[in-house]
Amino acid sequence: MKLVHVILLLLCFYLSFCKHTSTSDASQEDLVDKKCLAKKYTHLSCSKVFCQPWQKCVDGTCVCKLPYQCPRNGTVVCSTNGKSYPTYCQQKSFECLHPEAKFLKNGMCTGEGKFSVSLNYGNTDAEGIVKVKFVDQDEKMFICESSWGITQANVACLDRGFPQGALEARGEFHLPADLHINSTECVHVRCRGLETSLSECTFTREAVSNEGLAGVVCYRPTTVSPASDSFQCVNGKPIDQKKVCDGVNDCGDQSDELCCKGCQGQAFRCKSGVCIPPWHRCDGEVDCITGDDEVHCGGVLEYLSADMDAERKRIKSFSPKLTCGVRNSMPVRRKRVVGGKPAIVGQFPWQVAIKEDERITCGGIYIGGCWVLTAAHCVRIGKIHRYQIWTSLVDWIRPNSEILVRYVNKIIIHENYDGKTYKNDIALIELKRSPNQKECVLSKSVPACVPWSPYLFQPGERCIVSGWGREKDNQKVYSLQWGEVNLINNCSKFYPGRYFEKEMECAGTDDGSIDACKGDSGGPLVCQDANNVTYIWGVVSWGENCGKPEFPGVYTKVANYFDWIGQRVGRSLISQHNI
Repeated sequence: MKLVHVILLLLCFYLSFCKHTSTSDASQEDLVDKKCLAKKYTHLSCSKVFCQPWQKCVDGTCVCKLPYQCPRNGTVVCSTNGKSYPTYCQQKSFECLHPEAKFLKNGMCTGEGKFSVSLNYGNTDAEGIVKVKFVDQDEKMFICESSWGITQANVACLDRGFPQGALEARGEFHLPADLHINSTECVHVRCRGLETSLSECTFTREAVSNEGLAGVVCYRPTTVSPASDSFQCVNGKPIDQKKVCDGVNDCGDQSDELCCKGCQGQAFRCKSGVCIPPWHRCDGEVDCITGDDEVHCGGVLEYLSADMDAERKRIKSFSPKLTCGVRNSMPVRRKRVVGGKPAIVGQFPWQVAIKEDERITCGGIYIGGCWVLTAAHCVRIGKIHRYQIWTSLVDWIRPNSEILVRYVNKIIIHENYDGKTYKNDIALIELKRSPNQKECVLSKSVPACVPWSPYLFQPGERCIVSGWGREKDNQKVYSLQWGEVNLINNCSKFYPGRYFEKEMECAGTDDGSIDACKGDSGGPLVCQDANNVTYIWGVVSWGENCGKPEFPGVYTKVANYFDWIGQRVGRSLISQHNI
């Protein structure tokens, strides 16, 4: 079957089951979130995208890993610096630090030549018909037009030294009259879009009658004056606003696809506001940080996968995996710790109770190792000897047999905690290890995952709050209660002058029937992603008028403190992704 027909059939198959938020005739005003655009997100913004295996996420940005931090499993590759590297990841990590040392080919370096890209028959060195020369061949080859688009064009221009990629993936170029090209003399190419060289893309030979040849015009700031209504990419390149939020990385830095309220055409919209191509849906690799592009896929196989693309996927599979956020038993969904329902043992295995002397004063969240997350206002360093941490507790009047009691070794309160405004209301508790144990063994506890991005969950999504707090009539509660609440967009309207959007999250119900209350402080607000993995989205912090409408509970937004937590407990303990 001809390649173009295969691609069309595959695309149609994907679209038959893809669910997406799209629009065919929408203006940029309707599609783009301007508040998000102001943050200038790109393919290096790990609040919006996954970092590559040779990168790690630090302070919201993908930065280079050192080569030895890559997985050791993989295939040997050759670099343009003449050195062989044990894995593709290690080579790309070295290139990340030294951009001149690009990927050359799969396999050991043997000194047999270089991969090269040239532009021919154009008026300047920034345009022309594209030719490539492979390492093991002497002749240069044209690229077939049918497999060529802005994705490939951006990579080709980057390869040629134009950092902002391509202006156009097509151009009017006139071949010499004596040059005769037949369909067997061009090759097809497929790129993902973030490669630094066409050598990382996949080339195939497939004869197609009447095949045209690929050409490109690379972008230079002096090439053209931007139109008044053009979209300005973060890298400075202007593109037609009609190309925004269509799932195609026209900018080259992905900035045109990361702040979308809707998607154009058949693009798939991640819940995090990112538009991806429909063929990335159900391709066996999670592209949305929210995981929704690989849900309900029905066992679809990926065809025509690139060699180095497949190698990159394989390397990702070797990365360490954390066993957080997955409980042994799922909770029964009830419509309705004000207005909550009693929990059962094991239902919230990350929930802990903080006991001071003879009473439970706050909740906490187990995040792995010997560490518990709680609210800063719940603990005092001077009282460290008076605290106990109870795990697996359900009813503190009739204690269950699964309970474990641990004492506190260290308390870390956020250095910028403000007791008047509850800003930065977050703290860490390190548990004491049992004698002769290197780590804390909490057999019945499961850590909740720590979120790294504020875009994992959106306003309107339903999450769960749990704790031993009082009911709305100030009545004491002795059993662990839980209830479902909705995340609410910016609560400044409820608490003017006291709500800080970056550091705080709020949640509740329209009628106030479910809410956190006194005694729930420090406990968890957890949300589940598309794969049923539970994240600690908020720490119960403050609020007014428990259980009354228009007074939602306010929580410390944990995603804002991912780096703060990682620096104190060890990054490897909490880095589920982007490690």
